[in-house]
Amino acid sequence: MSNHLQPHIRCSEEDMANYAILPGDPQRVERIKEFLTDAREIAFNREHKSVVGYYKGVRIMAVSTGMGGASTGIAVEELHNIGVKAMIRIGSCGALQTGIRLGDLIIVNGAVRDEGASKAYIDDIYPAVPNTDLLNKVIDAAKEQKFPYHVGIGRSHDSFYTDREDDIDAYWAKRGVLGADMETAALFVIGGLRGVKTASILNTVVEYEGNLEDEINQYVDGENAVSDGEKKEILTALEAFVAMEHSSENGGDKS
Repeated sequence: MSNHLQPHIRCSEEDMANYAILPGDPQRVERIKEFLTDAREIAFNREHKSVVGYYKGVRIMAVSTGMGGASTGIAVEELHNIGVKAMIRIGSCGALQTGIRLGDLIIVNGAVRDEGASKAYIDDIYPAVPNTDLLNKVIDAAKEQKFPYHVGIGRSHDSFYTDREDDIDAYWAKRGVLGADMETAALFVIGGLRGVKTASILNTVVEYEGNLEDEINQYVDGENAVSDGEKKEILTALEAFVAMEHSSENGGDKS
């Protein structure tokens, strides 16, 4: 643990909470802030915007990672440096299975490491998986709030615009992967190596074989079910952290 100001997220130990929600988009930090009491902004440097506040009495940070595994890795490392113990990504994804609707949540129980950041740390034989206790608390939170959710494998990648994107999506869809993002694998691998509990909740913003540009533009503009999905993933993460805090107080899982 370091009380020095971290060079990228610009947070120190005095800003620390045990729990951090990690959106990609800095604007989403402001929307998380609306759910917190006694919230204050900590810093905004490059893609990393941070706030800290309380939800049902539990101190929680929200720190944006930016897009992709490399900037996510920076956020995870620097939050770990100041003592954060558990991190939940709330992000957006494209579905890779029919039947997953806009605004549905995908709770990732393992990620295909089809990106570069995690491989800079360790060979890809090392699995990208969440902490089991935190994963279960995320699932329980979504279930208790009756949110539409799916649990399964995600794929993390480095580009939306490769020449073979449709073929790549079809390949992984046939192998049961539920959705694709750019950050979850790096979070799981780096978090696992550093002893941080991690989980990932993804809001479906593009249906499988839907129109990528149109559906993402609708999300950015705050239209339709995808903006509701964002609220649901925020609440799911917050409730999971409350459950983890209560479990810790009652002598629950310490792993």
